[in-house]
Amino acid sequence: MNVNLQPVLEHEQYLLLPLQADDFEELYAVASDPKVWEQHPNKERWRRDVFTNFFEGALNSGGAFKVIDKDSMAVIGCTRFYDREPLDDSIHIGYTFYATNYWGSGANHVVKRMMLAYIFPYVSKVLFHIGAENLRSQISIERLGAIKIDEKEVAYYGEGMKKNFIYIIEKSNWQKLEG
Repeated sequence: MNVNLQPVLEHEQYLLLPLQADDFEELYAVASDPKVWEQHPNKERWRRDVFTNFFEGALNSGGAFKVIDKDSMAVIGCTRFYDREPLDDSIHIGYTFYATNYWGSGANHVVKRMMLAYIFPYVSKVLFHIGAENLRSQISIERLGAIKIDEKEVAYYGEGMKKNFIYIIEKSNWQKLEG
């Protein structure tokens, strides 16, 4: 089944728009804060050259979004769908980051719920790669109902291998949680 991995997704607070090449400067303004990347596998993504590679990977993924706060219309972060596996009936959500002033605001949960609600008609499971040192994201994804199922070395676009934990949310469990 064909699925658009870059639809416009809208909630009363947040708007997800397909990432475009001309979004670089606005998104880099958020990403240039070293604190954003403290727990991510690549702690140097705040550097322009390193973020340029990350941004290129986002564009090439065909599933990346910029996240907009509708009150201010400011770009507050980025996330994406990636690694769709039709034979496994799965997709990944990740490569997510937010401006530090949105940490703990609930923005990540709202955005993830928007993405899960959109994608579950097309897949039976959603996977997440979470950096082994990224405790904030591990706790957050578990609060959404994700279950840790594995540990794996993952090579991010243009970067070396990093230890990640693999989490899953299955459609049947999601429907029970959101029911």
